[in-house]
Amino acid sequence: MEKKYISDTNFKVLNRDTIKYVAMVTMLLNHIAHVFLISGTMLYEVFEDIGYFTAPVMCFFLVEGYEHTRSRTKYGLRLLIFAAISQIPYTLAFRFGNLNMIFTLLCCFLILMSMDRIENQLLRMIVCMILTLATAVSDWGLIAPICTILVHNGKDNPKKMAFGYGIVYVMFVVFNVQNYMYGVQGNWTMYAVVHALISGAGIIAAAVTVLVLYNGKRAERGRSFSKWFFYIFYPGHLLILYLIKMGQNILSDIGV
Repeated sequence: MEKKYISDTNFKVLNRDTIKYVAMVTMLLNHIAHVFLISGTMLYEVFEDIGYFTAPVMCFFLVEGYEHTRSRTKYGLRLLIFAAISQIPYTLAFRFGNLNMIFTLLCCFLILMSMDRIENQLLRMIVCMILTLATAVSDWGLIAPICTILVHNGKDNPKKMAFGYGIVYVMFVVFNVQNYMYGVQGNWTMYAVVHALISGAGIIAAAVTVLVLYNGKRAERGRSFSKWFFYIFYPGHLLILYLIKMGQNILSDIGV
């Protein structure tokens, strides 16, 4: 059944699978930047910022998937299994100890379950806070859980959801200002603010895509393929990026 997020417009031209494929491409560009490119270069910044489109889209479809899945237990198990599978290629590709994005989405899924099933308000709040803090050591930590909660709370109110994405954008910008504060001819503060504002453009693009362009439908063909592709692509592309990088290093070491 088609789900309406805003009033009907002629702009609703993208189905769920198309948007997810776009999100996979933007994520790939972000990861290419982190594996192969030099931080601070123009191409690195462009690829990195384009990739910030992906996580807010993932949070949106996680909420939608949670609402419409036939089995929430199986949905959660899939996230758990692929979070475990993805950790080794994630660590190899990026060479640091954080947990991967599917782990973050698993925590977001558990937050949705807690909001849905825990009746005691105080206990529900405590559990959601613990799950949110658990993502502090993972990709898109803290921001993705908050994004998921805001999208869930606004799922029947497009204006509320748009406001939620606005909050996520502001949070993202504030966090990134700290990351970008390094000296640039004495104007480091202004540079950091402008850089952070631009870096959040992917979040705005994600909000526009799901609120304005999404038609609430799935692709007519290849649904089973797409379903599993989205899970397999994440660890698969990380492993491929790592192998390519390792191959480059080997060739460099032997002087080729």
